[in-house]
Parts: sequence; structure tokens; C-alpha cells
Amino acid sequence: MDWMEEVKTRLGRKNQVLFSKDSPCLQDLRLLLQDQDRRLLILWALDFAEESAADLKEKYPEETRPEEALQAARDWASGRIKMPLARRKILDCHAFAKEINCKEDIAACHAVGQACSVVHTAGHAMGYPIYDLTSLIYHYGIESCREPAEARMAEYISRLLYWQKAFPDYKREWAGFLQKK
Repeated sequence: MDWMEEVKTRLGRKNQVLFSKDSPCLQDLRLLLQDQDRRLLILWALDFAEESAADLKEKYPEETRPEEALQAARDWASGRIKMPLARRKILDCHAFAKEINCKEDIAACHAVGQACSVVHTAGHAMGYPIYDLTSLIYHYGIESCREPAEARMAEYISRLLYWQKAFPDYKREWAGFLQKK
């Protein structure tokens, strides 16, 4: 089944989230994500989350929760703060999504929250593309989304390949729970 058919079906059912970890269009990415070092996945996810948080900041200049969640995730990954504070900031970002009415921006808030949660567990890595693509579909509309969505799907993989290459030489401080054992 073409991924557009899945999205149209989900839209027809009034689903808010238009993709899942089992969406056929995300399976290549899912396979690539499976065997990655969690620290590499954190860098990959936060790289994308930075874009989404910046887009939200442009639309909601007074709103700080997505940026705060992103900074908290960085600080948590570096060992500068503990999980409870980071979790609170991430949940606050998700709460912002409940306060707005724009489906595109709601999905973007959840994308940021999912990306930040990769620090907790690698299983959240698929959350970013699920919500980011959902946001993209709402932004372009179902009739005009194919090309930008497929370009974005390719970008997830190309950036993951970039981080695979850059990661061995990437220097940063990691929290003890993220140290290679």
C-alpha cells in the first residue's frame, strides 16, 4: 500500500497522528535506528528537534516550553541535570500541545517531546518522524504533501548516516548512564 493511502485512511478516521512505527514508509528508517548507539540517536533526534522548536518559536514567540524541553534534554544527556527535571520540561512541552488548536503545531510539539525523550530510551527515536511527518501533512495538506514528505523521509535517513559517520569523532560530555560500558 502506498503511504498516502495509509495517511488518507487515518485522516478519514479522524486520527490525529497520521503515521505509526509500523508505517511501511518508515520501515527502512526503523531498521537503521535499531542497532545504533543511543548517544548517536540522541544527537540525531535533538538535531531534528532543534528545527521543530525553532519553527514553533517563530509561530509562538512568547512560548518557551519546546526550547526548554530541548535544553533540558541536552543537559540531561550531558549529566548537568537529573531525569525528573528533564521529564518535567518534556511533559510541559507536550502540555503546550494541548493548549493550541493547530494540528500542525500540536504534532510539532509532540515531535519535540519525543525527540527529547530519546535520552531516556532509544525507543522514542521513531516518535520524532511519526509526529514530524504528521505535522508536515497538516502543513501542506493531503493533496500537496507527497514530495515534501518523501524528501523529509529521505532526510531522516541521510542525517542518521551523517551522524553515523561523525559520531566516532564527535566530542561532548555524556551523563554517566550514557557512557559506553
